[in-house]
Amino acid sequence: MDAKTLSPNDRTRALEVFVAVASAGSFSAAGRRLGLTPSAVSRTVDRIEARLGVRLLLRSTRALTITAEGHAYLQAARRILTDLDEAEQAIADLGAPQGRLRVSASLSHGRLCVVPLLGEFSARYPEIMVDINLTDTVVNIAAGEADVGIRFGLLPDSSLNARRLGNNRRVIVASPAYLAQYGTPRVPEDLHAHNCLNFNFRRVEPTWPFRGAEGDHVLAVRGTIEANNGDTLGQLASSGVGIARVGAFSVAAEIAAGRLIPLLEAYNPGDVEEIHAVFVSGTHMPLRVRAFVDFLVEQL
Repeated sequence: MDAKTLSPNDRTRALEVFVAVASAGSFSAAGRRLGLTPSAVSRTVDRIEARLGVRLLLRSTRALTITAEGHAYLQAARRILTDLDEAEQAIADLGAPQGRLRVSASLSHGRLCVVPLLGEFSARYPEIMVDINLTDTVVNIAAGEADVGIRFGLLPDSSLNARRLGNNRRVIVASPAYLAQYGTPRVPEDLHAHNCLNFNFRRVEPTWPFRGAEGDHVLAVRGTIEANNGDTLGQLASSGVGIARVGAFSVAAEIAAGRLIPLLEAYNPGDVEEIHAVFVSGTHMPLRVRAFVDFLVEQL
């Protein structure tokens, strides 16, 4: 077939080959990535250059150098391949939602609130492969590290879209055994005599907020253990180690069973964090993302 009359499939494959060569830096490395011989890769690049009438790569025995025309062609090739992938995914999603869905959630909320819903979601959308990552490290949704993230608190300004899932209320708790041994705090200032377990996120002295007759205030507290998630703090509190202030959802079962007792509720400032599902929104947002976010809003 003449270089100027390549079929659309051949031209798409040629774009993929050129992008692989530019990324890998050699014909042989690109060939290994694509399952082609180095000579087949070289011939493909030759046909592109013959069709365009310009040199895209400068060959030497040691390396390949991309010309200015090659850089322009590379940018266009990547854009075309990305647009093609998005268009095909958009058309595929017009049927049943399908494909891999990467979800990021915090350890506690993910384990207690999101994971229990996945069975029903999978039964409803069997063509979606859910890949869930539970971590208290904030992943970069905009950079493609996940498709959907569950976030707590204020959302920074960004290009991400968000759907509200609910609120996270804070509660101060201790075990009956701890309170029997060390006494029950009646006012916030009593906490100075107790082992207050804290999150290790903050780099300043930990404080807990309270509401009194004179308004809201914060109280500096101290303890012997810090952790990066509410599960751990709740477990330590239920074991009688100390008093913790955590999300109510993470200790709801322990409170219901009597293993933890809420404290100082009369001084609770009612501080809540909003919970959102965040995701990249756009013309070609995959239907699987929309289906999962809608499902979370429905369930949570």
